[in-house]
Amino acid sequence: MSRCFRLIAVFSIIDRYIAREFLKYFLASVIVFSTLFLAVDMLSRVWQLKAESTVLWQYFLFEIPTIVYRMTPVSCLMATIFTISFLSRTNELTALFSSGMSLARISAPILVVTALISVASFFVSDKLIPPFTKKQNYVYYVEIKKTPSLYYSVKTNKIWYRSKDLIYNIKTFNPEKALVQGLSIYYFNQDWKLVQLITADEAHYEGSNWYLKNGTVTLFASESSFPLTQNFQQKTITLDERPNDIQDIDNNSDVMTVGELRRYIRKNKESGLDTTRYEVAYHSKFSFAFVSFVMTFLGIPFSVGRDKSGSFALNVGITLGIVFMYWTLVSVGLSLGSHGTIPAALAAWGPNGLMLGLSVFFLLRLKK
Repeated sequence: MSRCFRLIAVFSIIDRYIAREFLKYFLASVIVFSTLFLAVDMLSRVWQLKAESTVLWQYFLFEIPTIVYRMTPVSCLMATIFTISFLSRTNELTALFSSGMSLARISAPILVVTALISVASFFVSDKLIPPFTKKQNYVYYVEIKKTPSLYYSVKTNKIWYRSKDLIYNIKTFNPEKALVQGLSIYYFNQDWKLVQLITADEAHYEGSNWYLKNGTVTLFASESSFPLTQNFQQKTITLDERPNDIQDIDNNSDVMTVGELRRYIRKNKESGLDTTRYEVAYHSKFSFAFVSFVMTFLGIPFSVGRDKSGSFALNVGITLGIVFMYWTLVSVGLSLGSHGTIPAALAAWGPNGLMLGLSVFFLLRLKK
């Protein structure tokens, strides 16, 4: 019995040691990757954002939580490869194998720490990033672009957008299809009095025109006591706004929490609107938070065997290769999901499943 307790104590010491090494490499990777990403982003965009230095600093500071969140999976992968490679270079990995510990048992503290990091990442994306994104949008549209009409805060599940003497109200927008659902356009005269209202169930952009379906045109004439309304099945109008203009302000999923996005989807579904794009965003909020765990799992088989001949450049190359492979799968999955080709859940979770399956395949081949 005493021998059993001694073994448990030894394993506890080893677990703490491995977890400490992993956290050391993880924090260093987060700082390095986040700093590099922020520096590149600032250098590439600072010349386009013409504003005072204090305003620019505010804009980029509000972006830091998002950058750290995005760099967390890469940092977990890098920390996993460097931790196990360090144990291999110092022959500690061989000693642990000799004592009867399997690779799964050695990796257990890394996986536990990464699971906790994944849970923390989800709460950061749900509670911290939306308010910071709203503040960044405010600085961009109000302080930098000087177009406060483009700034909006998601409080009503709809997009309100003002352009000159027009106000647009949009329920949902699909940029891939250039399709608007639930459109209302309010026309005002120079005295800012409502003179016309156009509503449509759908509107899609093609060429240089907007094509409206199933709507009404209401005229508010000063010489008439009652508004004049006429229905239409199809109508073509020319507007200054293009799909890209609407896409710039249609960032609902970025500034919504999971609960807000879930209610947004349910309400618009009940109205018969297409919510495919928002469903993909909803599932992505969960799936991306746990990419760190998947990346760590995938990094384990690539770390074993990195002995003294394994160089820093080789480890970095492996990390970048895995990250590139994952982001390629994510881009394909999200694109297919947004177009409705595959279910939203599969689009968001598919890349994680494929990468996890790949890691299991390589782990089984190791037989350690």
